[in-house]
Amino acid sequence: MEQHTVRVKSVDKVTRDVVKIVTEKPDNYTFNPGQATEVSLNKDGWVDERRPFTFTCLPENEYIEFTIKTYPAHNGVTNQLLQLKMGDELILHDVFGAINYIGEGVFIAGGAGVTPFLAIFRYLQSKNEIGNNKLIFANKTKDDIIHEQEFSRLLGNNFINILSDEKVAGYAQGFITQDFLKSNIEDLNKYFYVCGPPPMMDAIEKMLVNLHVHKKSIIKEAF
Repeated sequence: MEQHTVRVKSVDKVTRDVVKIVTEKPDNYTFNPGQATEVSLNKDGWVDERRPFTFTCLPENEYIEFTIKTYPAHNGVTNQLLQLKMGDELILHDVFGAINYIGEGVFIAGGAGVTPFLAIFRYLQSKNEIGNNKLIFANKTKDDIIHEQEFSRLLGNNFINILSDEKVAGYAQGFITQDFLKSNIEDLNKYFYVCGPPPMMDAIEKMLVNLHVHKKSIIKEAF
């Protein structure tokens, strides 16, 4: 079983409850954009408490980056991550993940489920291959949108936001529905990448199937 101990280089806030953690990169450490690893803290009482987090750096970067939603009210791993400082250590385990870019399509994310897509879009941008990919991103409020400016820059009008808990001019309001998908997707003969809470993913997969999208065209990963 793969295991690497790495030092934390920086911890920065992305949104009110999302942090970006940058660490050293182990020698010969490889992964594909969209993949993840289990992470634990190298401190007493936490070594065996592993949680899955997606890489949001590029495979060729000389560092490892994670973009992680934290839950300050819970005395769990993510709450411990909020207390990390430069020089603290994390333990990285095996690399895994079913989200893999196989062609142009529509990406549908809920909350922190966008992190595999962040890695994929950054990779595509590095290759000048963003193309006509589209991102539909569901959040509770505008302040919850992870890296909104970066996604806007990468995708332009192909970046579509929907907010469930507030009304903001220029943003769709409510939840993703079959009609919402139909009105925002011109071509249903594409790949669909779905990542978010399992109930959301199940609901979206049913909507896509009802819209006659073939199940083989739906790539998904629970987050």
